[in-house]
Amino acid sequence: MSSIFKRVSDIINANLNDLIDRLEDPERVIKQIIREMEDNIRQAKEGVVNAIASEKQLFHELEKHRNSSQEWLSKAETALQADKEDLARSALARKKEIDQIITSLEPAWASAKATSDRLKAQLLQLENKLEETKRKRTTLLARQRATEARQQMDSTMNTFHAGLDAQARFDRMEDKVEEMEARAEAMDELHNDMSALENEFLQLETDNDVETELNALKMKMQKNAG
Repeated sequence: MSSIFKRVSDIINANLNDLIDRLEDPERVIKQIIREMEDNIRQAKEGVVNAIASEKQLFHELEKHRNSSQEWLSKAETALQADKEDLARSALARKKEIDQIITSLEPAWASAKATSDRLKAQLLQLENKLEETKRKRTTLLARQRATEARQQMDSTMNTFHAGLDAQARFDRMEDKVEEMEARAEAMDELHNDMSALENEFLQLETDNDVETELNALKMKMQKNAG
């Protein structure tokens, strides 16, 4: 009997939060704990019933002998009233035997009564604890689901942050490409400007050469004409 109460007490005293933290399926383990508590309490009830039955049996036996003792005392008194001392003496002797049985039964019944009372109190306490555990189950599971939701949200936020980081890297790459394109355009523009300037100088040099040659030709023709 004591082992049953100890097993139930061990379950009740277990830290449900620690169990939830260590297990992947808190709802399943809480149901299992409650089921085990109910099974053990059911066994404890059977033990309490047996203890109460034993106590009641001893009580009835004790009351039967107490009544018998009173009856033999009454018989002794009746015998004395009839001047039958020997009969009264026999009745008192019988009463004495019964009183000895009563003397042995009284502590046995008192012990049985104390035991049954203690077991009934423990059983009531365990039943209250079971109801408390059932009430806590709702709260614990709600907390667990809230924790899971928070973890899921954190995971989602991490995904968002990872996406934002990737976007930021892409933006930096895009900026780099645009910068390279701008530099290339600037180089092309500068090269085009230089080419135009060079062309102007080449054209100027060509024009000068033509003019020089033209003047030389004029002078030659004038010389030949003179």
